[in-house]
Amino acid sequence: MANNYVFNDSLPIAPLKIAALESITPLAQKVNEHILKFRQNDTEELIRRKADLHYRGYDVESYLLSCTCPRFGSGEAKAVIKESTRGTDIFAMVDVTNYSCTYKVNGFINHMSPDDHFQDLKRLIGACVATAHRVNVIMPFLYESRQHKKSHRESLDCAMALQELVSMGVSNIITFDAHDPRVQNAIPLNGFDNFMPTYQFVKALFEHDQSLKIDKDHLMIISPDEGAMNRAVYLANNLGVDVGMFYKRRDYSRVINGRNPIVAHEFLGTSVEGKTVLIIDDMISSGESMLDTARELKDRKASKVIVCCTFGLFTSGWQKFDEFYDKGYMDYVITTNLNYRPAALLERPWYIEADMSKYMAAIINSFNHDVSIGRTLTPTEKIQKLIRLHQNDGYDYYQTIF
Repeated sequence: MANNYVFNDSLPIAPLKIAALESITPLAQKVNEHILKFRQNDTEELIRRKADLHYRGYDVESYLLSCTCPRFGSGEAKAVIKESTRGTDIFAMVDVTNYSCTYKVNGFINHMSPDDHFQDLKRLIGACVATAHRVNVIMPFLYESRQHKKSHRESLDCAMALQELVSMGVSNIITFDAHDPRVQNAIPLNGFDNFMPTYQFVKALFEHDQSLKIDKDHLMIISPDEGAMNRAVYLANNLGVDVGMFYKRRDYSRVINGRNPIVAHEFLGTSVEGKTVLIIDDMISSGESMLDTARELKDRKASKVIVCCTFGLFTSGWQKFDEFYDKGYMDYVITTNLNYRPAALLERPWYIEADMSKYMAAIINSFNHDVSIGRTLTPTEKIQKLIRLHQNDGYDYYQTIF
């Protein structure tokens, strides 16, 4: 592990501080633990090489910043930072999808919406940006990313939010699997990095199913709609298998729950009969289209149906997923731990988690040392190595390497 995380000729640009809001504290704690291990390993490796350590800011017990956003009885809030941030490299973290966070308004309990979380993020930035060396924002689920383009008379919320953060002094915005990464065009002169969880999906997949065969006769990647084709093509090319796509036929004469209802899912691609099919997308919202796609694939005699989505929001609950699992339409679902997931979901027999904490820690560590993140953005080499280990050496050997 040493060679992967040692920065021989790079010092941190400033002391590192991770400012995690309540919505993302559990993930931030895991990230902090990984960074502590990285830097302990760095120190040992550099001493072994008799390198010049200088001051690196590695001698701390935690990189988590003590901060909070308390609220008044009226529901108004403020950010409070309980330690100095002068000259530090701040990484402000927030999960805008965490509906479990609550606050009181005139005695009534409100669950926090994405708007509430975004306001708290701005409060946190406002409390430290004046004295910090640099402020970076880590927002795994990009705020308002589903409102990324303008049609007719609509607000362009995601672009406005990005511009607002930049105007407050944010240097870099880090997100994961943005619904449409072209929204970064709204802030062309500022840092915007969109990381993909493809490697973590492959790793979780191999850990769960060691018998999985990676070839065109046994595996196929499916895009549930045209918007997910880039993700599907990248994974299919890495695995060396075919790709297929569903497209949604909608009734544009009606609007139900703010959208045109789906009439049918049409399939484009080769036969899936007898194959394990992997459906990949950025999020599960209500899950209706994903479940319809799974059922269509089983009706076409697919052997296994596996769903991989970066964000498992499950806005309509997971009872329908329980039903489809019991009926055999779906084998299991893999999502990341980048957003809030209730304990009841984690206990489901069909649910598998792809842990992103180590990946996020490596990203923060690289940013803090101001080194290239090119290999982190496109982890093709790591995916290929993982596939070779899975095919040639077996899972036991793979487990000792990673």
